[in-house]
Amino acid sequence: MDKAILLAVAASGCTATASLCQRKGARSTQTAGFDARLLVRLARQPAWLLGIAAMIGGFVFQITALRFGDLALVQPILAAELLFVFGYLAVAGTRRVTGRDLLAAAAMSAGIGVFLRLAAPSGGRLHAPGSSWLLAGLVIAGVVAAALAVASGLGRRPGASRGRRAAVLGAATGISWGFMAAVIKELSAHLGGGPGAVFSTWSLYVLIAAGAVTMLLASHALAAGPLAASQPGFTILDPLAASLLGVFLFGEHIRTDAAALAGQALALAVVIAGAAALSRSSLIAGEDASPACQHQAAPSSAAGSLADAATSDRGHWSTCRSTPVADLTSFPSR
Repeated sequence: MDKAILLAVAASGCTATASLCQRKGARSTQTAGFDARLLVRLARQPAWLLGIAAMIGGFVFQITALRFGDLALVQPILAAELLFVFGYLAVAGTRRVTGRDLLAAAAMSAGIGVFLRLAAPSGGRLHAPGSSWLLAGLVIAGVVAAALAVASGLGRRPGASRGRRAAVLGAATGISWGFMAAVIKELSAHLGGGPGAVFSTWSLYVLIAAGAVTMLLASHALAAGPLAASQPGFTILDPLAASLLGVFLFGEHIRTDAAALAGQALALAVVIAGAAALSRSSLIAGEDASPACQHQAAPSSAAGSLADAATSDRGHWSTCRSTPVADLTSFPSR
């Protein structure tokens, strides 16, 4: 169990580093709408490539952690990614992060961890019926398409909050990651059959396609606005979507006794309250300032440092004040 905890913490740190690096690389490639060539441009950014390497490292640590510990132990620890991100933003930039920001991030991480711990998904079958996969795929695609439509509309609306657009795209990305987790579970059931079984199953090719789409969504979310707006969607909706798909597709069981349901409802309420608090954070509002203000307060530190990413996601407050931003609680119900 000690190995599982240490590996899960390492995985969480890697995924937090991935978000920070990818945001750093994506800041200079912002788009108003959906751009299929965004990944090509991002591939020229060293910081973004470093983020991809960190993401792969996190995935390896996560898979290894699951060899030594149960999903109910590992997954809540992975939710600490949000705390690592906000902790970095607290120490790397020029504007002081308030205690409310850190408390909100801690509440969201703790809330999702407690929810998963109380739900304790278990059991289920190795393979899901094709009809269930078709329905799940259509629902996920519909939710993602709706999120893209909303984000596209926000991108074209003068004066629209960049934080809101980043939050919507972050939510869509989190839901897509949850779907990928379900596909990985389906694929893992074929690993014992050798390479022939793996390459002959549909789940491998769905995983490749879904991975490409999710990577593109994540890139747009990170390019759209402050990391403080998109990161909650990444961290919170991923395990929620994966848990719901596990119940629907694989028949996994979650605890439904009165005490467990009450605790789960309370944990989700804490998550929502934390999201509402973060929606009013200066970490988000700073990047919603007008372009003129952003130009006046542009940071003068070296262009290659990760501190620039944190500073830009928190600042532009020295010469102007920004307007309030949208509520992060408008996530689709990962």
